[in-house]
Amino acid sequence: MGSDSELRAEQLLELAKRSGAEAAEVYESHSMSRPVFFEANRLKQLESSQAEGIALRLWREGRPGLAVAYGAVEPQALVDRALALSELNDPETIELSPPSGQIYPDLGETFDVETLVEWGRESIALVREAYPESLCTAEWECDAETTRLINTEGLDCGYTDTTLSCYLSAEWVRGEDFLSVSDGQTQRGQLDPVLLAQQIIQRLDWAKRNTAPPNGKVPVLFTAKAADMLWGTVQAAMNGKQVIEQASPWSARLGETVTSTAITLSQEPDQGPFSCPFDDEGTPTKPITFIQDGVLQLFYTDRRVGRQLGSGTTGNGFRPGLGSYPTPGLFNMIVQPGTASLSELISKMESGIIVDQMLGGGAGISGDFSINVDLGYRVDRGKIVGRVKDTMVAGNVYTALKNLVELGGDAEWNGSCYTPSLIVEGLSTTGRG
Repeated sequence: MGSDSELRAEQLLELAKRSGAEAAEVYESHSMSRPVFFEANRLKQLESSQAEGIALRLWREGRPGLAVAYGAVEPQALVDRALALSELNDPETIELSPPSGQIYPDLGETFDVETLVEWGRESIALVREAYPESLCTAEWECDAETTRLINTEGLDCGYTDTTLSCYLSAEWVRGEDFLSVSDGQTQRGQLDPVLLAQQIIQRLDWAKRNTAPPNGKVPVLFTAKAADMLWGTVQAAMNGKQVIEQASPWSARLGETVTSTAITLSQEPDQGPFSCPFDDEGTPTKPITFIQDGVLQLFYTDRRVGRQLGSGTTGNGFRPGLGSYPTPGLFNMIVQPGTASLSELISKMESGIIVDQMLGGGAGISGDFSINVDLGYRVDRGKIVGRVKDTMVAGNVYTALKNLVELGGDAEWNGSCYTPSLIVEGLSTTGRG
């Protein structure tokens, strides 16, 4: 943040204290994004966008008030708004991080628009070389976000996070048969347009022939990008807020086996494009193992939920939006991968189905789900024999993760989850031939 922004944040704290607040914090976010868009195989447009916001949270007589402004703001008006909102809330325990002497380095590396355009053209050219009739849509982006958090306890921390991301989709129309294959990457420092194109081409190769889906309970292979649906339910079950509300089926299962013993799930603050040095409450993040060899070790919490559980914060207090209060959230989740490649996993399936893309929402915290397979393949005697259409897979996430057959060694980032492909049993498949 620049000096004007720093002065504004400190001025808000001073005004809040003068106006009767016993405690306050200021959270600032500034982002700069340069996306590059391709449509129908051609460069469509270049954009540059900036967003800046500031959130003031204060307590007067223990009552919290939160006010937000985007762009220019009159400091006293923001303080007055937060004070007015505090009168509508009940008193609470004030949770503020103490001062920290830690200096956080900036993360990531910036790339110019010309490089993003070059990567986009290279990936599309490779797909069209293999499938000239395909129509490609793509987006390549370099996004830098600066975060700063200060409070009346003397905390002042911040850093800039630069992330690269890309998305590539290929549409292939064969008569009345429409196929759309997509994939993407999120990284720091480098994107790989060749690998991205190869992943698209591989799936187009597998989809050359349509085949009837299997019916009944057969092994299901979720690719790395589809497996995120399963881990979303696991994240919800480990959320300390869900535990307090008795919504998590794992609320009373600390120290017990909740998944296959092959599963170890952790959070590593220094790994991957979603690493961060502190949460949105200013608590330094730390390595945590939540599930070790299938055994539930810990729930993740913010300060308030950690106090209610008696475990203290795990450094996982994050704001869903600038105008939201911190709540428990995972900034990255790492599923310890196995060793087998995707092709090796497939070769081990006598008969089954691969789920690569799906339609509709995933499972809720109950774990029950029924998904339409948008892109899937049938496996027979260890080989992919074609694409399946009009197919559904249903079952329960918790049951599936107890019936894990094998984890792959092909882990990649999907959102903020680092997951490999995996084969599970106990799910039902239905479809039309």
